Amino acid sequence: MQGSERVCVSIVGSVSQRSCFSWAHLEDVNVSPGNCRVDNWQGGKGFWVERTPVHEAAQRGESLQLQQLIESGACVNQVTVDSITPLHAASLQGQARCVQLLLAAGAQVDARNIDGSTPLCDACASGSIECVKLLLSYGAKVNPPLYTASPLHEACMSGSSECVRLLIDVGANLEAHDCHFGTPLHVACAREHLDCVKVLLNAGANVNAAKLHETALHHAAKVKNVDLIEMLIEFGGNIYARDNRGKKPSDYTWSSSAPAKCFEYYEKTPLTLSQLCRVSLRKATGVRGLEKIAKLNIPPRLIDYLSYN
Repeated sequence: MQGSERVCVSIVGSVSQRSCFSWAHLEDVNVSPGNCRVDNWQGGKGFWVERTPVHEAAQRGESLQLQQLIESGACVNQVTVDSITPLHAASLQGQARCVQLLLAAGAQVDARNIDGSTPLCDACASGSIECVKLLLSYGAKVNPPLYTASPLHEACMSGSSECVRLLIDVGANLEAHDCHFGTPLHVACAREHLDCVKVLLNAGANVNAAKLHETALHHAAKVKNVDLIEMLIEFGGNIYARDNRGKKPSDYTWSSSAPAKCFEYYEKTPLTLSQLCRVSLRKATGVRGLEKIAKLNIPPRLIDYLSYN
């Protein structure tokens, strides 16, 4: 293609490597030999490409080959039938060096694939903190306007507490809602990633946020994880919350099982006054409450207690 030729990628019924929730939103941009970007151009014949050598090199982490392709004028923003760019491919595999090369060559940092996911979503799915840092340094949106899983959801799915912490530090929405997964806390609990759950709760995530009236505690009960159940209750999880089937979390446990006994204990033994005060104070301090608590003019022992240390 020469100069300012314009193209249109026609999206068809293919799905991405991970999921298919919504169609990609494409941006109007120009095409040049070294910066081949997609247009949301109406009219004419749409077309797409199969995986290019740039995609293959990016996914496999072949940075030397990728460098040579870029220097020879290869397009770094070419998309496949499911709108996967080379940057998506590299991010999903955690290929940090390739991510860096692509970004430096003009790759679209917030390009969306067919399910709406950005390269940052894919980097979080891979659990690559290095890729996440690179994408953020090039302006990747931590809260892209998605109808699907956010980068924070993806980090919780992968179980990378380091990525979760970094995303929260740069302003990730703790209550981002996905119609399939609920909030990031729902995801972390369903996957039993306790470290991620602790980071989210300490950052101020709503422990009783509901997805179809289903709370994180319902997820904990379903996966039968006693440590997770206790953590959520200590942070104020409502053991009497009912989902859209009218069931409490304890209704998803087997009689006489460890999770069932855990719920029975908390039903018979409510939280102490000090625990209730801690929950109330954490709610009052809101997001990043730990930072506010650390500045209180109270004994270190109390700060440790309020911080769940």
